[in-house]
Amino acid sequence: MANVVWHKNFRILLDLTRDDLDHPEFPGLWGLVYATDRFYGRRGVPVSERDLQCGGVCRDLGVEAPMHLRVRGGRREAVHERREDEERHTAPMSDEHKAYQERILRAAHEGGFGGDSEVRTRVGRTWIQTDTLVEGADGRRIGWEVQLSTIDESGLRGVRARAGKAAKNGITPAWHTDRAAYAQRNDTHWTRSDRLPAHLIARNGDLRIVSGFRALDFWHCDTSALYPCPHGVRRCGKAHATAKPRDVFFDDMVRQTAAGTIVPIQFRAGKTVHRYWVTSADRDRLEDLDSDDTHLPPEREVTPATGASRNRPTCQPAPAPSTEKELPTPAVLLGARPLLTALPPQPAAPAAEAAPRDLEQREASASQATDATSGLPTELIALQQGADAAHHKLQQLDDHQERDLQRQAWRQAAETVQAAVTHYARAKRLNRHEVEACLRRLVRHTER
Repeated sequence: MANVVWHKNFRILLDLTRDDLDHPEFPGLWGLVYATDRFYGRRGVPVSERDLQCGGVCRDLGVEAPMHLRVRGGRREAVHERREDEERHTAPMSDEHKAYQERILRAAHEGGFGGDSEVRTRVGRTWIQTDTLVEGADGRRIGWEVQLSTIDESGLRGVRARAGKAAKNGITPAWHTDRAAYAQRNDTHWTRSDRLPAHLIARNGDLRIVSGFRALDFWHCDTSALYPCPHGVRRCGKAHATAKPRDVFFDDMVRQTAAGTIVPIQFRAGKTVHRYWVTSADRDRLEDLDSDDTHLPPEREVTPATGASRNRPTCQPAPAPSTEKELPTPAVLLGARPLLTALPPQPAAPAAEAAPRDLEQREASASQATDATSGLPTELIALQQGADAAHHKLQQLDDHQERDLQRQAWRQAAETVQAAVTHYARAKRLNRHEVEACLRRLVRHTER
């Protein structure tokens, strides 16, 4: 039995625990639905051909489970037609599933973040049921869904709809599994670890994510490139990015997704769009590459990676390739990869460094007029608007000579913006990359 029913014809969810079925705008809805279902029963209409389906667990899993209504002891009940659908509601949570939930919460709390399991979030007239919801920094919410079911790949449906509903309501979906078939799907951002018993998942050893996280390698498509051109030509001369698999510790994944230093992206490879997790620095460089692929995006400032964790591994990882840099002795013995670290703030500029005269004049005038929303100088905003306009004009040209001239004009405008952003960030003791990202968001959002 279930309390939430999906009406196929009306296309609404009915909550049997409420007198108005959670639809006060339709008085007498229960009488209408119940009388119709009873009429179908007297006429011998099969339950599978009626209007009602399970709107709870079955619908969340993408399973169409027919139901019929009855009243017992004055209580409204919706009954499944098939026993296997009914068992889906009463099946106990596996020990492995519970161990993952406990580990996610423990890792989040160790990183200074809150969270809870089996969180039911109200969304309009429906709900979002999240296995484990982590409350991250800056209002970030990560919804971890652990899928360890033994049903085949085609039987797991509704993942894209559930992930989309969560994303629309401010929850970043993070689906984790130990099944290779699920990890190869592309309906949401999946991560995968090795299949392990519950006591190994729950312990404090280093549990590894072996699929779903990528490191982006940026390269120039010339004769010295190691990768083939993704456009299928010999060498196009443009800049590209290649997603390379990397392992990451599960606990680090939980903490850094909450902190925002690991983020989800959609990465296009040919005609296929993949969904990966990457560092925020790689995400920013990929956005730079998408805006202009004529040159490599600038390197992002990161702190040196640390060595392996001192914890004993949950599972024995594969030995590191001999081409990698030599790690400390504990890391070599465990075959661990470096941990990912957050992007540090940009250090202050040396006091002896002097800005050019024109930049000083531009800064002086910019300090007198600033944008009320972002606090950025209007002069800086105007420079970014000019560079974007030059880039847009370049995309509209077909003649090669005109494109070369316009590309030169656009590069000059872009260099002017970069120099102005650098000087402004140094003068105000701000992180340059954050200033640049804020400026681009402001200008390009306003243009839309």
